[in-house]
Amino acid sequence: MNLQTTPHTSRTSRAHRGTRRLAALAAVAAMVVAGVQAGSAVATPGGDDARTTAATPSTAAALGVNPSAQRATAIKSAQADASSAAKALKLGGAEKLIARDVIKDARGTVHTRYERTYDGLPVLGGDLITHATAAGKIKSVDRATDAKIAVASTTPKLKAAASARKVIHAGGDNPVLAWETVKKGVQKDGTPSRVHTITDATTGEKLHSYEAIETGTGTSQYSGEVELTTTKTDAGFELTDGERGGHRTYDLNQGSSGTGELVTDDDDAWGDGTGADRQTAAVDAHYGAAKTWDFYKTALGRDGIAGDGKAAYSRVHYGENYVNAFWDDSCFCMTYGDGEGNKNALTSIDVAAHEMTHGLTSATADLDYAGESGGLNEATSDILGASVEFFADNASDAGDYLIGEKIDINGDGTPLRYMDKPSKDGSSADFWDENLGDIDVHYSSGVANHFFYLLAEGSGKKTVNGVDYDSATSDGSTLTGIGREKAYQIWYKALSVYMTSTTDYAGARVATEKAATDLFGADSEELKAVSATWTGVNVK
Repeated sequence: MNLQTTPHTSRTSRAHRGTRRLAALAAVAAMVVAGVQAGSAVATPGGDDARTTAATPSTAAALGVNPSAQRATAIKSAQADASSAAKALKLGGAEKLIARDVIKDARGTVHTRYERTYDGLPVLGGDLITHATAAGKIKSVDRATDAKIAVASTTPKLKAAASARKVIHAGGDNPVLAWETVKKGVQKDGTPSRVHTITDATTGEKLHSYEAIETGTGTSQYSGEVELTTTKTDAGFELTDGERGGHRTYDLNQGSSGTGELVTDDDDAWGDGTGADRQTAAVDAHYGAAKTWDFYKTALGRDGIAGDGKAAYSRVHYGENYVNAFWDDSCFCMTYGDGEGNKNALTSIDVAAHEMTHGLTSATADLDYAGESGGLNEATSDILGASVEFFADNASDAGDYLIGEKIDINGDGTPLRYMDKPSKDGSSADFWDENLGDIDVHYSSGVANHFFYLLAEGSGKKTVNGVDYDSATSDGSTLTGIGREKAYQIWYKALSVYMTSTTDYAGARVATEKAATDLFGADSEELKAVSATWTGVNVK
């Protein structure tokens, strides 16, 4: 079937351990060309002529923008210089660096993110980020671990399943040879399960375990009349967004595997705003993905989830009565259930943004989905999900600091999570304590969600878009917000160039303070606000 190269914009109805400062080092840094890529057409509720523009040059450059083609060149150059960087970092002879990302910011600092191997084996928790001058001198480095990577032998004493992967586990004080196994299954609520378990290859001790499928919830069928970018075919139209990396939306038809069927239509008028029309869920998912892509491009200067200009894809109508949605790295896709009775698909703007942001986190800091880093992972999806909802400026689903406010999953009209006072949900934490890493990541995320709300809006009572909030600090201090835009810029900068896979809450404080310094200066009110706000949620 021949596809038309020009996308269509159609009007339709209803439519996811500590970062440390280290001594300066010297090395050869990768040559990086940074720039700002122009924005693309955006399907917005504002009318056929509504368009977005790329992030302003000052904002984009400060955050660090690499258009996809330049990013690929920068990573290739960084990889060519990886041995020099490893030598300057005084890594052992058995260690090698693998460049994952390179960002050059407005100050000329080149941030290069590396994974690490030892004797050819992946080092889990061995990732690091170098921060170099434009001339190539490394000023500092952030590591997921300070431990020396070395093991007595890479020959395991214990056998493992044929499917197990031999790795070096660097999550503890002393790196060890280990086996990584992946057990696939189904969680209690019907969500796919992919549990990674790390076991000491010498003693058999279980070292670490985490669930790789990252979940989230939200609202659906509340976006009102929206516009979609579709593609014309010989037979009609399909939900393929050629202006946003080729994002496609598929119908799983209540299945739980595979891709399903690409959603098509004969007249480019999609859905009727109810769960009775199967297209409606696809409309919401496609629209939410578009708004998130546009937010990344416009507000953050990022070219797609992985920064490479390539889209993920969406799958709707997953399973029977499935009340959830999830991101899966293995397919680079978002998947949405239809809710109770298969009538209320969980495909709203904030759900799409939450799930796509799990992909963003995976492509940047790759925060481990367990312990405090798992809470930061979930909070990042809530923080940018809420930011996208404000950015969409949709009258039918106005921006707010409530998570899943329209889904009524509790049966009493209350939202799933609250950013101004997370404990209102009965489980989430308002403030940090030493036991935070032991609770579910969806609840330990509350501290970072609270931090973001306080940083953006400040403490005390206020009303935003008709919603009343009342947020208090752990020490009774009074905070004045710096505004949502500055708050999400700081969070994204910290995520993309300072956080590592093991960053905990103390590390998140350091990372955001560095980000605020980069963006606004060492004597800025914004930096002072970041520090005071972390203290306000008991992260000191």
